[in-house]
Amino acid sequence: MISKKVEDAINVQIMNEEHSSRIYMAMASWCETSGFRGAADWLYKQSDEERMHMLKFIKYLNDRGGNAILSPLGAPAPKYKNLLDVFEQVLKHEEFITAEINKLYEISLKEKDYTTGNFLQWYINEQIEEESTAHGILDKMKLVGSDKAGMFHIDKDLEMQAAAKVIDPME
Repeated sequence: MISKKVEDAINVQIMNEEHSSRIYMAMASWCETSGFRGAADWLYKQSDEERMHMLKFIKYLNDRGGNAILSPLGAPAPKYKNLLDVFEQVLKHEEFITAEINKLYEISLKEKDYTTGNFLQWYINEQIEEESTAHGILDKMKLVGSDKAGMFHIDKDLEMQAAAKVIDPME
């Protein structure tokens, strides 16, 4: 049986993951209507991935005898200044999620819930990858600056990344 503290903390993370999905969906919609179809595809995939992360938490919590609860969510921002702004927000959000996963890990250790700590290792590693990916995209954008041809190529690269990415619901 999972402790109430760990259950509550996981429910907060379920909300964070669901909100992440919605944030990326809103970003994707903005990109799609702003001519950045590749970035939109990439962000739609990110949105799907965050939903899978949420589902993984829900199933874990329910399997451990807790009760996964979906909480009300605020609306994500509908507009962005430009594509650089979108990906600066992606990085900022991923850093927030990393901090939240680390808090959850700390709670699991304080509660001596080593099973949950072990479960969270996957998320800890995932966050390293997510932040690294966002940094890489931002580095490319900063290199090209406001050059439209450069941004076109970055958008095409994001389109290829999205096409290659497979979302595994069993992760």
